[in-house]
Amino acid sequence: MQEKILILDFGSQFTQLIARRVRELNIYCEIHPFNHFPEVDSSVKGLILSGSPYSVRQADAPQVDLTSYHGHMPVLGVCYGAQYMAQHNGGEVLPSSTREYGRANLHYINEHNALLKDIPAFSQVWMSHGDTIASVAGEFEIIASTDTVKVAAYQVKGTQTYGIQFHPEVTHSIDGKQLLQNFLVDICGCAQDWTPDSFIETTVSELKEKLGNDKVVLGLSGGVDSSVAAVLLHQAIGKNLYCIFVDNGLLRKDEFESVLESYQHMGLNVKGVDAKQLFYDALSGLSDPEKKRKAIGRVFIEVFDDEAHRVQEVKWLGQGTIYPDVIESVSVKGPSATIKSHHNVGGLPDFMKLKVVEPLNTLFKDEVRKVGKALGIDAAILGRHPFPGPGLAIRILGDVTPEKVAVLQQADAIYINNLRSAGVYDKVWQAGAIYLPVQSVGVMGDERTYENVICLRAVESLDGMTADWCHLPYDLLAKISNEIINNVKGINRVVYDISSKPPATIEWE
Repeated sequence: MQEKILILDFGSQFTQLIARRVRELNIYCEIHPFNHFPEVDSSVKGLILSGSPYSVRQADAPQVDLTSYHGHMPVLGVCYGAQYMAQHNGGEVLPSSTREYGRANLHYINEHNALLKDIPAFSQVWMSHGDTIASVAGEFEIIASTDTVKVAAYQVKGTQTYGIQFHPEVTHSIDGKQLLQNFLVDICGCAQDWTPDSFIETTVSELKEKLGNDKVVLGLSGGVDSSVAAVLLHQAIGKNLYCIFVDNGLLRKDEFESVLESYQHMGLNVKGVDAKQLFYDALSGLSDPEKKRKAIGRVFIEVFDDEAHRVQEVKWLGQGTIYPDVIESVSVKGPSATIKSHHNVGGLPDFMKLKVVEPLNTLFKDEVRKVGKALGIDAAILGRHPFPGPGLAIRILGDVTPEKVAVLQQADAIYINNLRSAGVYDKVWQAGAIYLPVQSVGVMGDERTYENVICLRAVESLDGMTADWCHLPYDLLAKISNEIINNVKGINRVVYDISSKPPATIEWE
């Protein structure tokens, strides 16, 4: 049984970051909303309570009964979690005299305490809270303080229960990784044996047991997630996996042919389906982004369902769902109100009557890539930038036509090829060209032109949740612009998007 750490989520923006830091130590962990906490068995080695946008003093603040865990397993409360345990055990939490946000230093550290082992005096930490633990009950021992926060960390005497007012998961907490290692390895006793190889071994074994001789269909996209999911399933059930790669006419230039060829070299049982015209017909006259998404989703399901029915006695649908998708769909605040319509977590039309298998639904994106590397998947697939499900349809603002797609594919290919040849492609999280629904005046030769505009977008990010625009070299941007204008008929102007997320999203639609 895989040992694990449970993270109780009270709604903090940093909860996923806690999980990532735990996993960087080769320790498996799961995030669960405070109001959907699972049964705890012998595999659970410890519990981490997250921060929260709420104050523990609010009437509607998240509440949870910790009596069955307190004293029975190691517990670490972070920010809200620390305040919650302090208040519910006789302490007092009050509004801070000044909001404590940003860098601080631990002026006092109990160097003999197991949680703070090898953390030096004046270690820098990151604070983000509007309340302060003003006092603690007698059985609470203060083990760290800053010059303004007396109770920066505490331990409940005689137990392995700890609380910290700062965020060790944030890189600004210089010794945060050491603190988490102290808690997870020394206090919880985790073995640090959760590696890509161990994940593959365990997952393939579980898939063999779950699927037996059943047949599985899986829709490939050419992206990282579906590709890694396919190889894991293939290792488990071989030719009983039927992969379907649909050309919706909205892929990048020559992508359908090149990706299909790479899949066949991997030994996968793949069928390519040319459905371009069906998608173009469904998109005809649609300009609203959500209507475009829904049209694409509907046609994809129709095409996929038709192909799936050509496989006799198929029982399972394979999906490349990853952990952030799962977390979003069962978040503290309920399923997100703005999940895009193409983002289908566990959602399946009833008429397909298939059970779902999701071999990657416990992994973050960077972990999927590590597993893919361990599986020997081509680096060109693993290193591909994220690409939206609706493809170029949401990079063509306004209505979509085959002619616009062809123009955008040419411009996008010039852009991406230049990023590769300049050696910057792998430093960019996501890049793409956008076809704008505006025309501008230009001069080509001795003639005035009135043609379309291409916008270039490139961002750097860790997980896509926040992103900053990439500061590409001016000479590279100039080269790309010249090549697009000189080679793509109908384009006479190229612009570069310098907006960050938030407030701007990565995609324009």
